Amino acid sequence: MKSQLIKNAQLVNEGKTQLADVRITNQFIECIAPNITPSENDDVIDAKGAYLLPGMIDDQVHFREPGLTHKGSILTESRAAVAGGITSYMEMPNVNPSTTNKAALEEKYAIAEQHSYANYSFYLGATEHNLDDIKALDPKKVCGVKVFMGASTGNLLVENPEALEGIFRECPVLIVTHCEDGKTISKNNQRYEQQGIIPNITDHPKIRDAEACYASSSYAVSLAKKYNAQLHVLHITTEKELSLFTKGDIANKSITAEACVHHLYFSEQDYPALGNLIKCNPAIKANTDRDALINAVKNNQIDIIATDHAPHTWQEKQTDYVNAPAGLPLVEHALLSLLEHVKHSRLSIEQVVEKTAHNPALRFCINKRGFIKEGYYADLVLVSTQHTTKVSHDSCRYLCGWTPFDGVEFSSKIVSTWVNGERLYDGKTVTKPSKPAMPLVFNR
Repeated sequence: MKSQLIKNAQLVNEGKTQLADVRITNQFIECIAPNITPSENDDVIDAKGAYLLPGMIDDQVHFREPGLTHKGSILTESRAAVAGGITSYMEMPNVNPSTTNKAALEEKYAIAEQHSYANYSFYLGATEHNLDDIKALDPKKVCGVKVFMGASTGNLLVENPEALEGIFRECPVLIVTHCEDGKTISKNNQRYEQQGIIPNITDHPKIRDAEACYASSSYAVSLAKKYNAQLHVLHITTEKELSLFTKGDIANKSITAEACVHHLYFSEQDYPALGNLIKCNPAIKANTDRDALINAVKNNQIDIIATDHAPHTWQEKQTDYVNAPAGLPLVEHALLSLLEHVKHSRLSIEQVVEKTAHNPALRFCINKRGFIKEGYYADLVLVSTQHTTKVSHDSCRYLCGWTPFDGVEFSSKIVSTWVNGERLYDGKTVTKPSKPAMPLVFNR
């Protein structure tokens, strides 16, 4: 079998950027060196000075399968993710039926084994009655338990204090939380009703405000401290919440925080133009919150950047604000949006790699992924800053057929993506993998 030799790459790994060559043999990175002489067995790819990054590990996606496949599927959304430089993902339980037991988890793994383009794992969803299912999880196979604290759909809302304490006390894997306080949101909604005002999209960050976020996230942090639990708080959106999290190396933390690409890119000033297309929970908030999140990424209060990719159909988004579903598709352009922060010196490319690849691998204890190292799986993305990417609804790969970045021209381009050593994206076409993508393995 031929090996692949990537020449003349600006390799970004572990806080450094350096010119290097990388040889891929089978699924793995075989050799990294300043200059590797090609052999007869090498398929040579000239990177021409483009950045070679470890593939993004997205710890929060909603791929909508089973039960909601008119919005997206594991096949369609993982294919779009690969075009976006995402080589591994962890998928959420709010599908139909909800992923709240072993049988539902196994069904998802079986679907991914047949159809996923990227490597995968799936969360078990916590309910107020499935503690036995949580306790029985295999820590080496399942990425974590998702707890919706205060806001959710279906049977996934967990508000009962006894149920929450049991989860934080007994869970054998990482707990990840969606934190918005339902009582605060209800009070905010009642205020509009009492005044006879029908809210619109510009009211979304006022209804799901900083107080709602802080009340719930501070409760989650207090439970984690009480029971010495491993907690990862998803999609932080407010400056106020940042006081809950410490700066420093992720390896030394039992409580970590995540920001999502859309909360780092958009602000409430974008609601008039984009409307329901950027309606999401928790809400996109003020410029000051966005700037605080970017600073928290820089100072290591925010440990991980993810997408919370959550597609809905165009028709579903065209209804009135109150009835429009929350969520937006993001995986294809997430990395490109982060590189805009690099262009404008808000973040360094080394910080982007740390938050999208290194830290997810460390926090979830993922085996041999997230870094460009010899002996690791060759999950790689080649990005050129010499070429741009013009985004449109027509060109995006999501099943839903639209993107919140319609009309945006990003200042970089994803040239290639490798998953398990196989080049699946060449800058134009996503190729179906010749071998199945792999379930993530966790060294816990």
